[in-house]
Amino acid sequence: MWFSQVVKSLFLVVLLGGTLTQVGCFSFNYPEFQNENSSQLIRSKYSYIVMNAIQVTPDLSKDSIENYSGRAFYWKPFRLWSRSKNLTTANFNTTFVLNISPRTTPGGEGLSFILAADATLPQNSEGQWLGIVNASTNGSPEANVVAVEFDTRKSYPEDIDNNHVGLDVNTIYSEPQVSLTNLSVNLSSGSDIKATVQYDGKNMTVYVASKLVFSLPFNLSHYLPEEVFVGFSASTSNNTELNCIRSWEFYGSDIDDGDDDLELLWLWITVSAAVLVLSGIFFYLYWQRKQALFAEDPYPGLEDQIKGSSTAPQKFLLKGLRKATGNFNHKNKLGKGGFGTVYKGLLANKEVAVKRISKNSSQGKQEFIAEVTTIGSLHHKNLVRLIGWCYERRELLLVYEFMPNGSLDKFIFGDEKLGMEEPTLTWEKRHIIIHGVAEALDYLHNGCEKTVLHRDVKASNIMLDSEFNARLGDFGLARTIQQRGKTHHSTIEVAGTPGYMAPETFLISRATVETDVYSFGVLVLEVLCGRKPGNQIELTDYNNSIVHWLWELHSKGRILDAVDSRLNKEFDEEGMSCMLVLALACCHPNPHQRPSMKTVLQVLTGEAPPPLVPTERPAFVWPVMPPSFKGDSGYSFSKSQLSPFTELSGR
Repeated sequence: MWFSQVVKSLFLVVLLGGTLTQVGCFSFNYPEFQNENSSQLIRSKYSYIVMNAIQVTPDLSKDSIENYSGRAFYWKPFRLWSRSKNLTTANFNTTFVLNISPRTTPGGEGLSFILAADATLPQNSEGQWLGIVNASTNGSPEANVVAVEFDTRKSYPEDIDNNHVGLDVNTIYSEPQVSLTNLSVNLSSGSDIKATVQYDGKNMTVYVASKLVFSLPFNLSHYLPEEVFVGFSASTSNNTELNCIRSWEFYGSDIDDGDDDLELLWLWITVSAAVLVLSGIFFYLYWQRKQALFAEDPYPGLEDQIKGSSTAPQKFLLKGLRKATGNFNHKNKLGKGGFGTVYKGLLANKEVAVKRISKNSSQGKQEFIAEVTTIGSLHHKNLVRLIGWCYERRELLLVYEFMPNGSLDKFIFGDEKLGMEEPTLTWEKRHIIIHGVAEALDYLHNGCEKTVLHRDVKASNIMLDSEFNARLGDFGLARTIQQRGKTHHSTIEVAGTPGYMAPETFLISRATVETDVYSFGVLVLEVLCGRKPGNQIELTDYNNSIVHWLWELHSKGRILDAVDSRLNKEFDEEGMSCMLVLALACCHPNPHQRPSMKTVLQVLTGEAPPPLVPTERPAFVWPVMPPSFKGDSGYSFSKSQLSPFTELSGR
């Protein structure tokens, strides 16, 4: 960025050197607005920065916002033209994203981009005056203001409609004014709209949503002084709206009066050339260092491992995924997990979710390979589909189908960071979701050529499609059991999420189908009870809080007291009791007593009664003694020697 700006500066100096007028760059760029940007803006009393945008008129969620006006300018004045003998006029190009959200029907009044001699907000400039002028200065040359208005209300008979753009010169009576309705743009839609205003020293041109609105000959120096402030104004009346600017970029030629001394010109040329040379050296050294860094592959052999799998999905280019996600813009962020951040993207006009593995993740490579090689071969209606992957320039990326309703945990617990509560899921939807997850796990355990252990079943890894059907995702910890007859996957690290992990996992350092069943049982409890699982506090005491709590209620014959109060008792008591008992069976401390996922499905469909569970919570004892027989055909746990673990890998 710095390098390109130096080149532009030098080019302008050489091009305009013959005028003996120094011309430099007047530019700034705000992709979004932060509180620290406040010092770089001149704002009127009720204009402020919130939610990464300039609220030109106040955004008061609980108070009235009627009859307000506001202004926000860049702090430094822009020299528009020069009184030197050549009367040099500046040019500029500015692009901004505006958002107008009506609070009443219709909304009002509007927002404008303005160039003004005075940054002060005129008194009584609310309503139809748009913060540009007031009744006493309207039409007066002393107003010293030119504005491009984005008007959302027909305030006087000459207005063509309540959705137009106009050019205002010392007045709010626009000439020309162009309706945006014919261009299929609605200023009052509440959506982000990009606008561009260009001035080449002779002509004023305006684009909205990349569509030409008007272009006409116009000499700003006839109406404005040499120095002006650039920014925005807006207003409301009895009809109200939120007027905000989400981003703003401005680039113009800034003119300073020069003298007739050619030495000053050559000084500028010499300094610019020196800066250009130094910048070139800096850029070359930086490029060499960057190339050296990328030459060291942090994940050698990764691509060969993936391509060696016949089931690996499509490989994407990093350039395409950057474009699809707006260069991983935080506005497209869907969520953040233990190993990376997920962004919404658009590929070939289709919405996708792109997971960017964190560079700081110690398990990034293992998770990435596991996900691509495991889920790439799986096809089931209750599994999130992996579309493709990318490994380029040290970036590990996974591309999934987009799930419109996000993850299940939002609907169970809400969004704690934003303090938001999603609509309560009905009993019927919860039953369908649990049944969908059970089908997914039964497929992984029994329906694949090689048994797949998910190892991280939890609410945040359950995605919901547009019809709230469950899709099990996040296979970063998943492992396959390669040999037939083998019942477990051994691991150096204890992988999973505390609160969902079976008690024996901490002792044997093994994942089994029974440890997946245990996690499923905890998931069922949190979905039905609306309560987080909690963590194991003392492993030897089997003290998982939600399981312990429910077993206490079960021992007192009050198991239905655990049901989420938000359901307002609107559920099938017999079906609910059956599912809660089934969940306890899945969370039995003895893995031999847990049902297989086949049995779970039979219970959920009413083909089999729920398993019998003891009234009192069984103690966790190790090693467990296997039963003399087990009718459940899904039994697959084998007795194992005590094996200490080295590290708990929580997510």
